[in-house]
Amino acid sequence: MKSIFKTLLLALWTLCPIVGAEAKIKVHTIGDSTMATYDENSTDKRGWCQMLQQFFNADEVTINNRGKSGASSKSFYRESAYWKTVIAGVNEGDYVLIQFAHNDEKNGGLDGDSVIAYTKEQGSSTDGIDYRGTTANGTFKKYIRAYIDETKAKGGKPVIVTPICRKYFSGNTIRRNGMHDLGDSFSIMGSTSKGSVPESDNTYDYAQALRDVAAEYEDVPVIDLTLMTRNLYLSYGESYCTQNLFCDGDNTHPAKMGATLIARLAAQEMKAQGILAEQIIVGTDITFSPTTGDFGKAYAGQTLTKEFNVSAFGLANQTGTFTFTVSEGFEVSSDKTNFDREVKVSYTGGNLITTVYVRTTLSSAGIAIGKLTATDGTVNRELDLTAECVDLSGGEEVTVLYPLTSDANAIVTGPCMALDETWSGMELQKYSAINSKAVWPEWTGRDASYKTQRNVIEGSNWPAGEIDEVSTRYIQFGMKAPDKTRIDIDKISLFVAGAGGSGMRCKIYYATDNAFQDATLIQEFTSMAGNTVYAVENTPVVSISDGESLYLRIYPWYSSAASGKTICFSDVYIHGVASDATSSIKVTTFPPVLAEEGMYDLMGRFVKHPTKGNIYLQKGKKVIVK
Repeated sequence: MKSIFKTLLLALWTLCPIVGAEAKIKVHTIGDSTMATYDENSTDKRGWCQMLQQFFNADEVTINNRGKSGASSKSFYRESAYWKTVIAGVNEGDYVLIQFAHNDEKNGGLDGDSVIAYTKEQGSSTDGIDYRGTTANGTFKKYIRAYIDETKAKGGKPVIVTPICRKYFSGNTIRRNGMHDLGDSFSIMGSTSKGSVPESDNTYDYAQALRDVAAEYEDVPVIDLTLMTRNLYLSYGESYCTQNLFCDGDNTHPAKMGATLIARLAAQEMKAQGILAEQIIVGTDITFSPTTGDFGKAYAGQTLTKEFNVSAFGLANQTGTFTFTVSEGFEVSSDKTNFDREVKVSYTGGNLITTVYVRTTLSSAGIAIGKLTATDGTVNRELDLTAECVDLSGGEEVTVLYPLTSDANAIVTGPCMALDETWSGMELQKYSAINSKAVWPEWTGRDASYKTQRNVIEGSNWPAGEIDEVSTRYIQFGMKAPDKTRIDIDKISLFVAGAGGSGMRCKIYYATDNAFQDATLIQEFTSMAGNTVYAVENTPVVSISDGESLYLRIYPWYSSAASGKTICFSDVYIHGVASDATSSIKVTTFPPVLAEEGMYDLMGRFVKHPTKGNIYLQKGKKVIVK
């Protein structure tokens, strides 16, 4: 039996070149927060492009979702972390889906740079003026043309996607501004009065501007999601949309079901127009989003939970029950609370749109594998599950702590360095207690007199109308690894509060590149009770080495126009384990039931080749273990 197993392993080795092979075509999606990818543990938002991969044959098409919260056509083009990095990866035959407008509407239809220039001419402060805004028939079109032209120059195929509607119901229709036409109320330079134009006038219609630009080219198709989502929302009605398609208290950002339905609409329209028609799956098959069951890495003792959005349309039975089962070592739940090896979910109307949660607890170094199976007795689908446990034993503890009670200095332990705290679009106000009404978590033992670092927007005046982060407004902390040192970071924590009102909002990210093009969201606060201190704690599995840094950024905004409101921080903390970066790569032992140590683990990760020695396969890359 053992010799047969080894023969199988060697046979599988010959197939290793195709393990991790990339799909032939990439679909790059650029746009704003309604498209972006979100961490399931940080927010209930889901971008529709986050759900798009499930409707494509993953062996042939890969979705590279680069939607960015807060992005306008201008900011995505001008800020180096975004369009420049996307276009660099566009190859001949790739597609680029272009959807902007939500944040282009900043400044009520005026161009942000023009507003800033005019304000300077008047001798007034430009603090708080948002540069991201564009004019529908001016600078907006300029940037959309630039995306199209530069995509075509690389041999790519641009596709215009008009923005999804906002949930702005007015009786049995969607209001004009919900369709991204500001014609009923737009800003006038130098005036506090608002202007309006007849509905037949498209001067301030961003969706129509996208259609107009596409019409300038003979080969640029339009996916009219503005019209399609309008019809979708109206078909369900305001109450159902509020309860099922959108995030709580949010008229802009879709939740899981809404994002899935919108992604399917986009895929259906692409198929109808002959865009990747043979690679699009919109039949009765069960689809998972994400389309892979890779949980990533975790530390020993850590429990990983992964969310899977599951859909199936046009089922043979109008009503029925799906059964979800998982292999030993994994558990599944439909409510993220009650976990077992099996869970049942009912459906009606011949369609299934649901979410299941799978978790596993990793106890020792190695790779756990299993399967998630979904079936209603007529159709079924399996998804491979994998999770890797990383061993941190033998290293030296390192910490960076910014107490932030009297200054921005950090306390450092172990072989690491603290980055200086920096501000962009924000400034330090003072170190003091939040106020006499401040409430700390009871377990801290702190009272209202405890001092924090208080920070305010430059100029002290928060602008009106912000519903998301501003990419150029943040406060940053971080840790740096010395040369020849590797640091595995396993904890990030801090306290955060809004002082003086309940309108403060923020997002908290970490990244290992200072351009923040691949940042990980660890917390989003869509509401913060005034003067209430919130504890944030995250267990990342990320490493830095040889002078690399981990950057921690907080992006604040305020829910309305306000002056002097501050965001307060205390005890910003980063913890990790340091080891010698020049040491050999550590090979973990896989579960003995699956393979002997040093043998192929059946998932394309680690193999002992008869002539080349130990090979570690990670995302198709081969590394010789010395």
